[in-house]
Amino acid sequence: MRRRRLLTAGVAALAGCVSVPSSDADEDADADDPSSDALLQAAIETRAGLTDLAATRRVRFETAARSAERTERVFSRPPAAKRIEVVDSTDPQEPAGAVAVTNRTVTWEYDPERNVVEKQFHPNKTDADRTRLVLENLRDSYRLEYAGTETVEGREAHAVEARPPPEETGPAIELVVGDSVYAIPLGPSTDLEELTITRTVLIDDEYRYPVGERNVVRDGDDELLHRTAVTYADLSIDEGLSAGTFTYEPPADAEVVREGTEPEGVFDSLEAAADAVPYDLPDPEVPEPFVLDRITVVERSAKFGTTATLWYTDPGVNGRELFVAVQDVQRFDPDSSALEEIEVDGVPTTAYYQDGRLETIFWTCEDGTGLSYRVASPAIDEPEPLREIASSIGCS
Repeated sequence: MRRRRLLTAGVAALAGCVSVPSSDADEDADADDPSSDALLQAAIETRAGLTDLAATRRVRFETAARSAERTERVFSRPPAAKRIEVVDSTDPQEPAGAVAVTNRTVTWEYDPERNVVEKQFHPNKTDADRTRLVLENLRDSYRLEYAGTETVEGREAHAVEARPPPEETGPAIELVVGDSVYAIPLGPSTDLEELTITRTVLIDDEYRYPVGERNVVRDGDDELLHRTAVTYADLSIDEGLSAGTFTYEPPADAEVVREGTEPEGVFDSLEAAADAVPYDLPDPEVPEPFVLDRITVVERSAKFGTTATLWYTDPGVNGRELFVAVQDVQRFDPDSSALEEIEVDGVPTTAYYQDGRLETIFWTCEDGTGLSYRVASPAIDEPEPLREIASSIGCS
């Protein structure tokens, strides 16, 4: 099941090429109404502390060429664990009976029409909480307006209209109600400057969590290009999920196609992982509130050696993590133009810093072990905390 759905060919970026309907600002709303900023902030806080979620999700989409809808049961334990079971569908790309299950290390996708399960291993994939990030982007970058209350699947919800800034880029809409990304279908003759985008997010009054969303894209002649509507029903938050929710047992007669490298093991402590690697594991000093979550061990080949990755997470914020990778074969290129030479206290060799989406420090020890280290985090946007972690590891 493809989580990124390309509704039609020929997508194009919308950077600086959209218009939005005129409206009064949030300041003109009734004084008793909650503010849009406050609603989104509450939704972000709910998401950041969310342990688990279960719901029935109804999805409807429409383009000039076709329309479809489906009903899914969804289960989530942010940031990484998800289970989606398609119950009913008129969408040939997502037929009834399709199942997608993912956890930290593996994803299963079952196609009932082919009776094929694709099993993909990804033991060292970084996991950002995309729903929270989309909410933060709406809060920080969009023009917001409170639009009253609506009933969503029998529950009261607050409507927030979100209008993109002129500089908003990208050919896709990332939903906050679920984990899907929808590409906006634009033909080669579409006048991008005439596009109009409207987006409405519906936030549950009790949970302060997104339970509905509508997105509409029209061209300069007011012709519909794309419409998506998503709602949650039977929503439960932090009520617990049954054991085995985020694993999958393929049908006995299904073909299983395996991709990626299966880990030698996933361990919950340094002691438990010690016998799985041919070297000593470090016990780095990490900043509060990060705590050790797991250790993955992957044996790639004699050429690439054994990689042990120590994963640390922030228990208070889903998707906030850092990792320390140990390898007995150097995998980074010190001559790369993307790397900057730096000195790190306690590291008796040249270290290298890489800026970008994933702040990273690399170094390889010259003490006879030949161990190579990588300290990185998508949640830390400055080098100093990573330097301190690297300093606590050194080459001993």
